[in-house]
Amino acid sequence: MTAQQTDTPPHTTTTPPDAPGALARWGTWAARHIRPVLGVWLLILVGLGAAAPSVFSSLAGAGWQADGSESVAVRDLAQEHFGGNTSSAVQVVIHTGDGTVGDATTTGIIDRATELLAADDRIAEIMPPTPGVTVSQDGKTGILVAGAAADTDDMVRLADDLSDSITALATEGTEVFPTGQSMLWSDFNHANHDAMMKAEMMSWPVTLLILVIAFGSLVAAGLPLMLTIAGLVASAGALVLLNSVTPISVWAMNFALMFALALGIDYALFLVARFRDALRSRPDAPDAAAAVGETYGTAGKAVLLSGLTVLVSLSAVLLVPAPAVRTMAVGIMLAVVFVLAASFTLLPAVLGALGTRVNAVSLPYAKKQEHRSPLFARWAGILRRRPVLAVVGSGALLVLACLPVFGLKVAMPSIAVVPEDAPVRQGYHLVQDAMGEGAPGMLQIIVDDGDAAEASRTAAQTAGIGAVTPAAPASDDSGLTMFQAVPEVDPSDSAMNGILADLREHLPESALVGGAPAENIDLQDALDRWFPVIVGIILVLGFLLLLIALRAPLTALVGTVVSLLSTGAAFGVARLIFQDGHLSGLLGFEPQGFLDGWGPVFFFAMIFAVAMDYTVFLLATVKEHRERTGDATTAVTEGMAHSGRIIFAAAAVMVAVFFTFALAEPLPPKEMGVILGVAVLLDALLVRLVLLPALMLLAGEAAWWCPAWLRRILPDISFSH
Repeated sequence: MTAQQTDTPPHTTTTPPDAPGALARWGTWAARHIRPVLGVWLLILVGLGAAAPSVFSSLAGAGWQADGSESVAVRDLAQEHFGGNTSSAVQVVIHTGDGTVGDATTTGIIDRATELLAADDRIAEIMPPTPGVTVSQDGKTGILVAGAAADTDDMVRLADDLSDSITALATEGTEVFPTGQSMLWSDFNHANHDAMMKAEMMSWPVTLLILVIAFGSLVAAGLPLMLTIAGLVASAGALVLLNSVTPISVWAMNFALMFALALGIDYALFLVARFRDALRSRPDAPDAAAAVGETYGTAGKAVLLSGLTVLVSLSAVLLVPAPAVRTMAVGIMLAVVFVLAASFTLLPAVLGALGTRVNAVSLPYAKKQEHRSPLFARWAGILRRRPVLAVVGSGALLVLACLPVFGLKVAMPSIAVVPEDAPVRQGYHLVQDAMGEGAPGMLQIIVDDGDAAEASRTAAQTAGIGAVTPAAPASDDSGLTMFQAVPEVDPSDSAMNGILADLREHLPESALVGGAPAENIDLQDALDRWFPVIVGIILVLGFLLLLIALRAPLTALVGTVVSLLSTGAAFGVARLIFQDGHLSGLLGFEPQGFLDGWGPVFFFAMIFAVAMDYTVFLLATVKEHRERTGDATTAVTEGMAHSGRIIFAAAAVMVAVFFTFALAEPLPPKEMGVILGVAVLLDALLVRLVLLPALMLLAGEAAWWCPAWLRRILPDISFSH
């Protein structure tokens, strides 16, 4: 077939239409009952919307821990038996340039800080700067420790409340900064939230512009934003309500914001484009409700399958025993659920009410725009003539981009992830300058009284430990003793892993080692341990969903495996940028020498979900045309012609949304924006529009082969109308 021939729709034989399926009937009903649908959504948005404004102030700020780990056990014991001297305790760093800690000026500051902190019931015992323990050798820097009497989330809220008041205690010649783990998460959350909100605001105008270009109509372009707003308001309110039952990380809403926008646009693009095509097929008697029914009987199945694939991918993340990671997945899943709900209720009702007015306020070219794209039909013709070249070329580029993954390093974030002028970072560096590199990350050791002397000697002789503080007995009769070991390296240094392992191996059996660095290492170990399990679950469940929908084992397998290439390529690029520092000057960040530890687990699930989103749209359209024509090769051509422009437009929106986060100052949103943006770009351009269709062209009818026994088991899902 020539390129010219591929632009002409193939001749198809007409057969009596089957009875409309459940989704088609549902779409028709919703299109004819806009008032009850809008009434229900009004109740949802008013009810959940009332809670939504407090979402960022209500949600939890901590949760970065491995539940059940040794370090969490140490924190719990320290809070119960040692006056709250835990990793979540508030530390106030006082540094004087003229005098020494203990003179009249610093004593006055310590007294005011003690009064300020003691007035809050989230503070337990307050320990003033102690020579030999929390005062530097030159006497110019001291640390006041305010013990934690509340859980880690409440301690982060306390840091939010008191940070400015503590900083305001400074006088001329004397600096005062709050620091410690709770203050770190407070400043970290604020910096990242502000950056993500700015990025969201930047992305909306760009998104609207792309949608107007894609649809050619202001009214049609507004429908994806309607879905997004409805999904965001509902999910924000639901997260606030859920937070009253169990702590939900504030990061859950940050990610929900981004994914609601991306998926809301994806789903609306696919559905609205199909609806407009259904209307055009009825020029003499445009029945909006019937067009909606046709839309949901075809494209609706693909959207539902896509949403289920996203939910399945993210549900695997719930296995990680880290509250922050789990609840981030919950936030995205809630956003997906509400966007899906709006896509299957609110959108068909509005489409039914609009009818042909969906094309209102159109640009001139929009009147000639058809669902079937001649441009992508011609592109499919090129792939059809050179499928081997397409597979080899796109595959080689993707594999080349994947190669750096093998040198990827991950770790929990260092102090560099907060802005340089953040109080916690200034206090951190004051402590390092005065007391040594490892002083901000002391390791806490709790041991039975009888083993305390041996444990102290062993810790002091451990390589990498510079000093050991005097042992302190518990404040009750628990029979426990606690002391702290000061490492010789920065808390984020990779050598800390070996130091912690040596301590745990050689200390007496009753000893437990914790502290902020240990909590980070234990969390990273948990993430590393669960990563292959999560990858396996996501791949298997993604394959099964495609198999059920397509009834084609080879196509389901290929569709699943090629998604790994774009995922691996994105992490390969991430290693070059964030670990090795390439483009760091252009992007404006200081490389840590590793990727933040939650990246592989969380970003893999997100990237795979988005990749499968495009896979479903393409393969569902290809299957629809195979059902119509009975020819596998023609089906690929027509599938590309009918879905290529939608995939391209959806990818353009996602890349624009994600890359705006690359402009953020803090590192985590920058990592997220670059990794997800690169993943979507590579997946759409090289995988969905080149590699996957070329592989299907090479496979021919074998792509749709299914053994008889499996065909009897699987449901018969048709994507044609």
